[in-house]
Amino acid sequence: MAERLAGKAVADAMKAELSQKVTAIKAKGITPKLGIIRVGARPDDLFYEGGAKKTCESIGMAYQVFEYPADIEQAAFEQAVISVGANKEINGILMFAPLPKQLDEKKIRNLIPVEKDVDCMTIGSAAKVYTDDPTGFPPCTPTACMDILKFYNIPLKGKKAVVLGRSQVVGKPVAMLLLREHATVTICHSRTDNLPAVCADADVLIAAVGRAKMVKANFVKPGQVIIDVGINEDPDNPGKYCGDVDYAEVEPIVAKITPVPGGVGSVTTVVLCKQTIQACEMQNGLV
Repeated sequence: MAERLAGKAVADAMKAELSQKVTAIKAKGITPKLGIIRVGARPDDLFYEGGAKKTCESIGMAYQVFEYPADIEQAAFEQAVISVGANKEINGILMFAPLPKQLDEKKIRNLIPVEKDVDCMTIGSAAKVYTDDPTGFPPCTPTACMDILKFYNIPLKGKKAVVLGRSQVVGKPVAMLLLREHATVTICHSRTDNLPAVCADADVLIAAVGRAKMVKANFVKPGQVIIDVGINEDPDNPGKYCGDVDYAEVEPIVAKITPVPGGVGSVTTVVLCKQTIQACEMQNGLV
């Protein structure tokens, strides 16, 4: 039976540390604040927003939601994003994507000031991540993967890490973060030759391909650590969610595995707050 790498223990430890940081920053007359930009009211956006607000409240951080109608026009929304970015009280910005079709998302993303871009929405932030500039904020989900590995003392130096998935949101940035920890990294995807064998060769497998239960028993081996980033509707259990890993097949084989739900996702909102606090410290010369 594999060790279950539960996200709650990671999140709780991080929140305790962040709460102390917020208290220390408030003692200097500053309150770290997250700005949440949302267009429309998609259920998944509202769900994540609720978690972010709850996490902010639990550590004493401030937040403000900037909500706009789903039919907002490009010029009006550009001005809105510029206004939020210029707001001196806002230290970090989360903007929900994808945006409605009438909006030029690429242009709008890059209106967010890089120093407030705590979820790597801009080209400037991505450049910092890929050039190992510590003032750049990686996306929250890959950072959550790394925080889980660190919390459970999983060694990465010199280890074979395979990333299944090549998205800009998870696959590519998590590969960069693994390289920072001196892992030997392979990025693979649905078109990789002998994909199960490539995955099974890993010491650490990060599954972030967005396909329900794609990773089967032939993708893994004894002793592996599996970080499952996927969150998909479970094809075998309507109304439930599952990861990219077939947990029932894989869990009896591997050494350690994150559950879905209750794994990576439960750490991401804490990372969002952590990076907003870091942004606040940098903006106010506290680091």
